Amino acid sequence: MIKRIAIILFLGVFATSCVSSKVHKELEGKYARLKRDNRKLEDKFRALQRTSEADKLAMDQLNDEYEKTRTERDALQSKYDALSANYENLKNSYDALGRNSADALNANNKRNRELLSQLEEKERTLAAERNRLEKLQRDLASRSKRVDELEGLIAAKDAKMQALKTAISKALRNFEGKGLTVEERNGKVYISMENKLLFDSGSWAVGTQGRQAVKQLASVLAENPDIAVLIEGHTDNVPYTGNGQLKGNWDLSTKRATAIVNLLLENQQIDAQNLTAAGRGEHSPIASNDTSTGKAKNRRIEVILTPKLDEISKLLNDI
Repeated sequence: MIKRIAIILFLGVFATSCVSSKVHKELEGKYARLKRDNRKLEDKFRALQRTSEADKLAMDQLNDEYEKTRTERDALQSKYDALSANYENLKNSYDALGRNSADALNANNKRNRELLSQLEEKERTLAAERNRLEKLQRDLASRSKRVDELEGLIAAKDAKMQALKTAISKALRNFEGKGLTVEERNGKVYISMENKLLFDSGSWAVGTQGRQAVKQLASVLAENPDIAVLIEGHTDNVPYTGNGQLKGNWDLSTKRATAIVNLLLENQQIDAQNLTAAGRGEHSPIASNDTSTGKAKNRRIEVILTPKLDEISKLLNDI
């Protein structure tokens, strides 16, 4: 659904050169829904981590219960062995006193019956404990397997994003020091490209050097079809005063984000459903707009790469 909305948003923005305030508000609403969907995915991932931690705690509790039950079983076994020895002694005494008085014989018989009854009870208790231990072992193995699967998926996701960051950094190393940075934060990869690398002032046409950087980024994304790509356009707080095609900074930032999407899609191996374009205007600065250096940092395109959590979500739903 997010992918379909992203395509509709892209076509809507691309199809017209003059973005009305109504379309602008619709874009803002669609972008907010995309943000909520993204937060739901992040909530699902955090729920997964909490489930993994809860499973670990439950596994530790099962281990403790298993050890306690095994100790109780060993104690019962010792009592059982002692009763068996006592029974043998009494049986020997019974044989030796076989010719004694009827009263002594009856007393021995009664004691033997009591001992036999106790032995049978202990045998039943031991059998129940053995069954309980076997069930605990099965539960422990099942919980351990599920924790291992969750940890494996999380580790694979983290390794995937780290490898992706490395591949992107390698592909774009020629642009280091030219307003381009690559970072990995909170399981996502952030590629920030200042406008001086991409656009002329007030323009949304990507320059030659910027096209080269975006195409090299596209070559890496084409090899990672299981990554969701969010392209955000940002401006400084200086009001847009260009031609009448645009209404302000928000329109300009949206146009620039869409221009990057179009350039990425020139690589036919990239699935358009993985791409989302959004304009943030001047509302998400990363530096102060009080200096020219800060404004330059705020005029940027951010490409945010997020792993798709389909497998992890499926495992979480099966728990």
